[in-house]
Amino acid sequence: MSHSTLEIQLKTLPEQPGVYQYYDAEGIIIYVGKAKNLKKRVSSYFAKTHDNGKTRVLVKKIVTIRHIVVETETDALLLENNLIKKHQPRYNVMLKDDKSYPWICIKNERFPRVFSTRRVIKDGSEYFGPYTSMKTVYTLLDLIKGIYHLRTCNYHLSEDKIDAGKYKVCLEYHLGNCNGPCEGLETEAEYNENIKAIKEILKGNFKDSLSQFRAQMKQYAVNMQFEEAQKIKEKIEVLENYQAKSTIVNPKISNVDVFSIVSDETYGYVNFLQLSYGSIIRSHTLEIKKKLDETDLELLELAIIEIRQRFHSKSKEIYVPFKVDLGEDVKVTVPQLGDKKHILDLSVRNAKYYRMERFKQDKIVDPDRHANRIMAQMKADLRLHEEPRHIECFDNSNIQGTNPVAACVVFKNGKPSKKDYRHFNIKTVEGPDDFASMEEVVYRRYKRMLDEDQSLPQLIIIDGGKGQLSSALKSLEALNLRGKIAIIGIAKRLEELYYPNDPIPLYLDKKSETLKVVQQLRNEAHRFGIEHHRNKRSKSALNTELETITGVGEKTVVDLLKHFKSAKRISNAKLDELETVVGISRAEKVYNYYHNK
Repeated sequence: MSHSTLEIQLKTLPEQPGVYQYYDAEGIIIYVGKAKNLKKRVSSYFAKTHDNGKTRVLVKKIVTIRHIVVETETDALLLENNLIKKHQPRYNVMLKDDKSYPWICIKNERFPRVFSTRRVIKDGSEYFGPYTSMKTVYTLLDLIKGIYHLRTCNYHLSEDKIDAGKYKVCLEYHLGNCNGPCEGLETEAEYNENIKAIKEILKGNFKDSLSQFRAQMKQYAVNMQFEEAQKIKEKIEVLENYQAKSTIVNPKISNVDVFSIVSDETYGYVNFLQLSYGSIIRSHTLEIKKKLDETDLELLELAIIEIRQRFHSKSKEIYVPFKVDLGEDVKVTVPQLGDKKHILDLSVRNAKYYRMERFKQDKIVDPDRHANRIMAQMKADLRLHEEPRHIECFDNSNIQGTNPVAACVVFKNGKPSKKDYRHFNIKTVEGPDDFASMEEVVYRRYKRMLDEDQSLPQLIIIDGGKGQLSSALKSLEALNLRGKIAIIGIAKRLEELYYPNDPIPLYLDKKSETLKVVQQLRNEAHRFGIEHHRNKRSKSALNTELETITGVGEKTVVDLLKHFKSAKRISNAKLDELETVVGISRAEKVYNYYHNK
């Protein structure tokens, strides 16, 4: 389809709320979006050059635009969500529809049974949930079973059959778990009172049940029925214990949904808490893979619609970290302080913990995905033009007058590449001069890489502040590499990152993955450098000792070390062993030196 046809499609778009769909040349739907004003939103895709590469590719692939006009923006949100789930377009964030959550069912029948199920049947039964974990379902069912005596049999308890004596009480009755409605030992009205109380508990309201039990307990006590009063007291304790575990905020906060989001370069994590009577009755975190560098606002709006649909939430108010547009039916609150802010902070903490867990799991299960995430995050955090797949870190902080050395450690895809590590003995600098040493080492490293046509790193990290960074920059300039490789310096405490020509350092979040990788690089460079420095010092010490033996020159020392590998072995060697390497005369001098000590 020609570009002019696209222009015609754009001109004929209405200025109303709706949903737009982009199709490629094969007629496959590649993107679905919502808009307050269809014409403005869709035209914006074609009117400017996009910073995001994927968006540029998407625009190139668009051949046909279709749209659906709706009454309100809320309708647009719902329709967008449903179309994304139905078609899973390539450039939309992924929303998977999960229908296998557990529910608690109160069956539509005389003397209703209460049980867990994963199948919702539209037969007039009441369903509570869905719950995000089976553990919550079991806890609630155990709580209900411990307080109310409900039947577990599946008999059809019609009035006629009970009157005709069709059924006999079972073991559950004799164990005290059921009051025997099958033999007419409990009336339908009494049973339904319990069901009514159970519904309130499942909604998170314990107040009515507790006050009812307290009144019953007092009545039994007045009537001297202390055994019955004790049973009711135990029920109150069970309920209060459960309520204490679940109540975390002001009990006046009821029927509210709380949403928060944390995101990195590749994923967004939206946490959902559902509150009823001050209790959290549900918590769920949705992971969304970004496709077009979506903002937190875009992800949160989409996730709220998805989650509320998935969990059948009818709450009239939501708490969120920033304003979202969900239409007029829902009150949107952005808490600033107090209990409301406390519950929003709790939601954010849940989202962060979930993200940390996923990060750990990726490291084990999917190392490639883990590396991709770290690379994307480092690119953003360190303000780089490309992902730092290959990083090199230089350290010469261990130079102390003697045996000046430097270390270069290499990370590839966020992990140490030990075969690429290099040590340098400083050749051109006299005495301890960190700046000149750094200049020499950086020059030698990249001169050699250029000469051998090796692939250069995307990022160089210099262990040191502005001085060392300036020295390294001189070498990059001399090799005509300045601006071609990103370079930063780390100050001593690892809290400050310095950039060329920028006096103000960058401070990274102490918990960020980027800082962890930078920290690991710096620690590795220290370890590797100090190890080499120590080896060099010990070798020079041993060389010095051997050379102090009268009549033993440098060639003899080298021959002995080549054969025996260490000074210790030379000192423990027998005379005939030394003789075979350096002759009788020198062998006797070395042997006598060590054995006369």
